[in-house]
Amino acid sequence: MDEISISIEGGCGIIRLTRPRAINALSAEMIGAVRYALDEWDENDDVRAVLIEGEGEKGLCAGGDVRRTREMAMAGDTRPVFSFFADEYDMNGLIATYRKPIVALQHGIVMGGGIGISSHARYRIATPSSRFAMPEAAIGFFCDVGVNAILYQASEARALAFLLSGQTVGAADAIALGLTDTMVPEDALADLRGRVIDAAQAGDPDTAITALIQSESIDAGAADFCALSDSLAEIFAAPDAEKIVEGLLDWSEDGDPGAAALYASIARHCPTSLVAIVLSHRRARHKRDVRAILEDDLALARHMAMRPDFAEGVRAVLVDKDKAPKWEPARLADVDVTALQRVLGAAEAVG
Repeated sequence: MDEISISIEGGCGIIRLTRPRAINALSAEMIGAVRYALDEWDENDDVRAVLIEGEGEKGLCAGGDVRRTREMAMAGDTRPVFSFFADEYDMNGLIATYRKPIVALQHGIVMGGGIGISSHARYRIATPSSRFAMPEAAIGFFCDVGVNAILYQASEARALAFLLSGQTVGAADAIALGLTDTMVPEDALADLRGRVIDAAQAGDPDTAITALIQSESIDAGAADFCALSDSLAEIFAAPDAEKIVEGLLDWSEDGDPGAAALYASIARHCPTSLVAIVLSHRRARHKRDVRAILEDDLALARHMAMRPDFAEGVRAVLVDKDKAPKWEPARLADVDVTALQRVLGAAEAVG
């Protein structure tokens, strides 16, 4: 397959995303190949660790192939749409619970599905070029791939600011959010890759991998986005998405530049997405189990992908690129919160 390379080097299974022109956006075939490899290697005693990496300078992975998903959704072709998300979330859960060490090299762009395929790994390594984001609210979707199973360990203010804004953050903030573990110099990554492969053959791969990562780690600097989020914790404690946005507007009108910046990002996003993000994240903070959280994600994905906002958001951001989506509804006050709660409640009943 041209989009992905699956191999074994020494005692290390290598998953290399090889779709650099699309910043390694995940197709259904790529997800299937990852799941198959992980299942095979779980039973193979010769494979003692796994490495996930992406080809090209732009980044590890820019997310899922939402253009293709949009096309299928617009055609009313629900089966492949639902299968795509079910398979992707199964892959996320498999990575999160894998019994052998998985190491993810998170250079460059790591967004959406890129966070899903890497941040659930046991060892996550960023570089100064790394840029993390969950921009789903801008395309009428929600923050999925089990990211809430990671972010519930951060403060609610940090998590919701990151999820609602779609803000791109560097390694320092990603470390503070729990999306990566450490940062290494850009020019150390190639050598580190080879040493990870060697470490897979050590008597205790986990100990060997931990030691080599520590030996290359450098200070990532200040986590400015998280510091800003902390300063706005009172706002993000509001009971719902509408009150959070109102709070940001109030503080921005009172002259708070941080609140103004976040308001500018969040206010233009899909209202239904914002409500879904707050509801699903707060449920995750109670569930605190990756598989249960992924069940919620699947229920919401089936609902959100078939709404007109998803097709419109992808059109505005990725197809026509006019950055002028027309959301339905256009106001947070008009979002059918009960419908979203019903979707999540159905997921809980099934789970």
